[in-house]
Amino acid sequence: MARKYGKGTQKEVEKEMRQFKKGKAHSGRKLKPVKSRKQAVAIALSKARKKGMKVPKKAAKSRSK
Repeated sequence: MARKYGKGTQKEVEKEMRQFKKGKAHSGRKLKPVKSRKQAVAIALSKARKKGMKVPKKAAKSRSK
């Protein structure tokens, strides 16, 4: 079975989590502080995607009927 995430992606998440733990992780144009671990991971995966690293596609949002 193939790896879901690449090694570079793993490093990117590690780096972002370190920033989050120090309280220095920010998001968005206004650089608001990151408040949750999930948000920090999402930011790291987004950065990895932009750099072209191996990351699965974002889950498609389902519409409620």
